[in-house]
Amino acid sequence: MKRKALYFLILLLLIPCTIFAQKTTVRLWKEVDGMRRFKSKMYIYHAPDSNNRGVAVIICPGGSYSHLMGIATEGFGVAEFLNSQGINAFVLRYRVGKNGHHHPAMIQDMQRAIQIVRENANLYKIDPEKIGAMGFSAGGHLVTMAGVFGKENFLKALGLNPRVSLKPNFIVPVYPVVSMQDNIVHKRSRRNLLTRHFTENDKQQFSMELNIPSDMPPVLLVTAKDDPVVMFQNSVELDKALTNNKIGHLFLLYETGGHGYGVDESKAPEAAQWKYQFIPWLKKINILP
Repeated sequence: MKRKALYFLILLLLIPCTIFAQKTTVRLWKEVDGMRRFKSKMYIYHAPDSNNRGVAVIICPGGSYSHLMGIATEGFGVAEFLNSQGINAFVLRYRVGKNGHHHPAMIQDMQRAIQIVRENANLYKIDPEKIGAMGFSAGGHLVTMAGVFGKENFLKALGLNPRVSLKPNFIVPVYPVVSMQDNIVHKRSRRNLLTRHFTENDKQQFSMELNIPSDMPPVLLVTAKDDPVVMFQNSVELDKALTNNKIGHLFLLYETGGHGYGVDESKAPEAAQWKYQFIPWLKKINILP
């Protein structure tokens, strides 16, 4: 009996090691001169071969552009959900203000992530034209920037000129920071992105609702009216801008949900239902058959 208990204990100890060994991590800047000291990385969650639908999503957790303390809920938890749907997930740990980083560090990390995923599409068993970006809170602002500034190469200053597109094929901002305008801005996100010395021009340039291009990728936009952190009017203004510019999008505005729930229904029974709209929406925009 004691021997069986010992075998069981050894098995329990080995299971976490096995899971950890299967996790893949990619450092964004390890091959770029002058950037190797930065520890930005992606945690790769491969969809099972038996259910790999050839789609990839780069996930950007929130944290006011200050920290990524919510990465468990808004990163790893979301990745596990996407894997259950046959979608490959790449959780991005991007540079933040807590460590002294401001614009353009965040969008550089985002574009570098897109470059790596798209250039290695065969390795990851994905379609290079089916790479999306999903972000939460400040991460929602970052993925929206990836669409708005998709033709602007922020990597050029680092000596990189990718031959692949740096624009995602679809964008999913969830309870996102959108605007830098005083009336609805999330001040901490603005301060960490633009420093305390931002200009009026900065406020215009980084208010996403004021800069939607005609070739903006399709958008699935999610928020709740009772969000106590980022005013839901951020999403309302983005919805208006997408509508006015005739950009295909779906706006899911819930009554309750608050902030920081990711896809966790225990934290937001109503608003977390958005995840069940995600796969049908991908089919609608022809990312999935």
